[in-house]
Amino acid sequence: MKELLAQINAYAAKQKEGSLTEHEKTHQAELRKEYCAMIRGTIKDNLHHVTIIDPLGDDVTPRKLKEEQAKLKA
Repeated sequence: MKELLAQINAYAAKQKEGSLTEHEKTHQAELRKEYCAMIRGTIKDNLHHVTIIDPLGDDVTPRKLKEEQAKLKA
């Protein structure tokens, strides 16, 4: 992931200089999509391990999240 981000940042620096080719712009966009997909996957994975408890100590985890968690356990 660090290498991917380094490549994206290198393209961004080159873009600021104004010397980014069309091929590099396309590759930069692909890298950004890949990076965003990785971030979304990490966030989803983290959310699948969350339980929401209100101040009274009751489990108020949304039904949809509970269903997803049950699918993962099965």
